[in-house]
Amino acid sequence: MATRRLLALALVIMPAPALAEAPLSAIDWLSRSITAPVAPASPPERPEGGTSAPLPDAPIVDAAGLLTPRQTGLPRNLWGNGDPHEIAAQITAMQANSIPALEELSMNLLLTESRPPGGGDDGLVFFARMDKLLALGALDQAQALLDAAGASGLQAFRRQFDIALLQGTEDRACEVLDAAPQLAPTYPARIFCLARSGDWPAAVVVLHTAQALSLVTPEEDALISRFLDPDLFEGEPPLPPPARPTPLEWRMFEAIGQPLPTYTLPLAFAHAELRVSSGWKAQLDAAERLARAGVLDPNQLLGLYTLQRPAASGGVWDRVAAVQALDQAVSAADVQAVEQALPIAWDRMTHAEIEVPFARIYASQLLALPLTGDAARLAFRLGLVAGLYAEAAAERTAPNAEDDFLLALAQGDPVHATAGDALSRAIAEGFRDHAAPSEVEPLLAQQRTGEAVMLAMDHLSRGASGDLRAVTEGLATLRVVGLQTAARRVALQLMILERQG
Repeated sequence: MATRRLLALALVIMPAPALAEAPLSAIDWLSRSITAPVAPASPPERPEGGTSAPLPDAPIVDAAGLLTPRQTGLPRNLWGNGDPHEIAAQITAMQANSIPALEELSMNLLLTESRPPGGGDDGLVFFARMDKLLALGALDQAQALLDAAGASGLQAFRRQFDIALLQGTEDRACEVLDAAPQLAPTYPARIFCLARSGDWPAAVVVLHTAQALSLVTPEEDALISRFLDPDLFEGEPPLPPPARPTPLEWRMFEAIGQPLPTYTLPLAFAHAELRVSSGWKAQLDAAERLARAGVLDPNQLLGLYTLQRPAASGGVWDRVAAVQALDQAVSAADVQAVEQALPIAWDRMTHAEIEVPFARIYASQLLALPLTGDAARLAFRLGLVAGLYAEAAAERTAPNAEDDFLLALAQGDPVHATAGDALSRAIAEGFRDHAAPSEVEPLLAQQRTGEAVMLAMDHLSRGASGDLRAVTEGLATLRVVGLQTAARRVALQLMILERQG
């Protein structure tokens, strides 16, 4: 019985005739976990009185989102009459940004509900959004978007499989794969899932079939063979690591005792280090990378910072010590201790460029304390960075010209405040009631608001590197399309965080 089962399994996954497979993603590290989808033997039946059910990855997904237009401030007709191919290409080309408020705006753009561009819905924009979320390390958001869209089939599962591998939920993904043979798993993915389910004999049979038919590369063969029976290779030199490992390869290398460091890999791989099986240092490094990108809950970062006493000094350990000292002082409402600890902690957070998560953790508590001097001024600025404008204004104790401008900016009216330097003058100019920049007008005429927002983000990113005209034009564009709050956040962070590109 067992022999017949193994033989049947090997025959089931015998390769179909070779099919030309178009590139599925702009991301080069996605696992090729599945091959070309199996075509149905006949068209699906049309239910009586209704329409036929959509096929996997059918054109129903472009409108999906996790945030409503009310939440993001973006219009439901976000893409207007834009060309889906052009929009997808622009989303793919979006760069990670040094200004956290622009990262947040990018996430809103990727996650908002909207009408499909140009009146059509072919999934191009949806999967461009998905892949950008993966590139930005936003795995939770990407999986949630897949769920909200109800996307299934080849392209959706390929991404779902890799998300599961990086988050440690691959057993559930393997169950999906096992229940949906039409997804046509590749040999490495099928072998991995069989082994994860405990069916090692079947996994070995599948590997031998693939070897006999030359359907795995020498590199895949070497890695899978060690994954299935590492004892056979005891004493042999380690395998050379791939230059660009997929999540599936990363997990297999980990399983054979050759874990690959994630700090040189794409940001999404950092999620794998958040598992409890990773060491504290690895968890801290990964959490800081993800927090810097704006895709980690600040409270998760705080939980790791305060997990235990720092094991050494320097680097991340200095940040751990500084946060723990501040956290203890804040918890005790010890004003003197806070005034000593806050400047040190802020300096450490600034060095790591994770000021915004830090502000969101502590700003409210700091503003409630009767701080003085530098600590009071820092608390005021943390309040602005965290978006607590009214609270920050109420607790400001030592007014000066620069803080007056920041407060006016937080209130959305920096035009009548004293601008003390070139950057603040460029920001104030962006808040004057000008028409949209000339290059934005054609986009707005076709209701292509999403493309106008991406153009504004590109301007503001260049502005962080010193292009002050781009600062003015980017802020003006955000204001013209109704994103007043986003314009304020970006401008405040340009002033307070002093990013240099």
